[in-house]
Amino acid sequence: MARHYEKNSWRLDAHEITMAAKVCARSSHPIQIFYARNVMRWLGCLLLGWSLTASTSAQDFAKERLEKSPRHHEWVEVKRGARTVHCFVVFPEIKDKATAVIVIHENRGLTDWVRSVTDQLAEAGFLAIAPDLLSGMAPEGGKSSDFRSGDEAGRAIYSLKPDQITSDLKAVGDYVLQIPACNGKLTVAGFCWGGGQCFRFATQRADLKAAFVFYGSYQHTPEELANLQCPVYGFYGGNDARINATIPKSIEMMKAAGKLYDPITYEGAGHGFMRAGEDPNGSPANRKARAEAWARWTKLLQGLP
Repeated sequence: MARHYEKNSWRLDAHEITMAAKVCARSSHPIQIFYARNVMRWLGCLLLGWSLTASTSAQDFAKERLEKSPRHHEWVEVKRGARTVHCFVVFPEIKDKATAVIVIHENRGLTDWVRSVTDQLAEAGFLAIAPDLLSGMAPEGGKSSDFRSGDEAGRAIYSLKPDQITSDLKAVGDYVLQIPACNGKLTVAGFCWGGGQCFRFATQRADLKAAFVFYGSYQHTPEELANLQCPVYGFYGGNDARINATIPKSIEMMKAAGKLYDPITYEGAGHGFMRAGEDPNGSPANRKARAEAWARWTKLLQGLP
């Protein structure tokens, strides 16, 4: 076997990998098949390790922030019938009671970055709670962190039933309103997939004070929008045609329903700019958009009646 040693690591020659794949496909000799299958199994484990390492390192900045945070973090279990929703809660260090923000994660589940946003909201003076909507959906009934990869979590996200998502979010809203440190004001925000769910949830809960949709879309119906009782504020990247193509229709339908919808587009920013704008390697456009969107979001939260 041709091994190439590089700083205590080794890799297979590309030709050897190709030959192993051919052997798996064509050979009937037991020893050759055994050898080839072990090569392919090793390669699969190596690729999985690279994938997990890349995913982890991509959020190192968020994890580091969480570890340095002086605020009180809690993991809580919100019960809804036989279902349990794992939630991450962060309390602000302020004298008065605080407005609550439900933070709905992206299509990769409850990641370190989403938890970091929750912590930053608390730093800004708000009581923030991030539910793991993949609770019970991972292998062996686990949660987001129990999936082997972000792609696997993403596939599970799109298998969730709307009624379950709504019921989970309603239970989380009921829970956070009962926390003594809450002032009775409830809002919701979401990113990417969570942005669409945020818009949808706003049509399902009448006591929300505001909904903050970050680059998410949802196919509304006039009947759903008629139930909307709070303003919806949109945050979109200029270089995100897939999502931005849905904005005109939302404007039209919200206007027809007599509801407040205020979308802002940040030129030069891409999809996911709130996360990418925090990354030390993020582009200037994403960083600028993230800073402006954060300032707008917190100002709106502070100005709620």
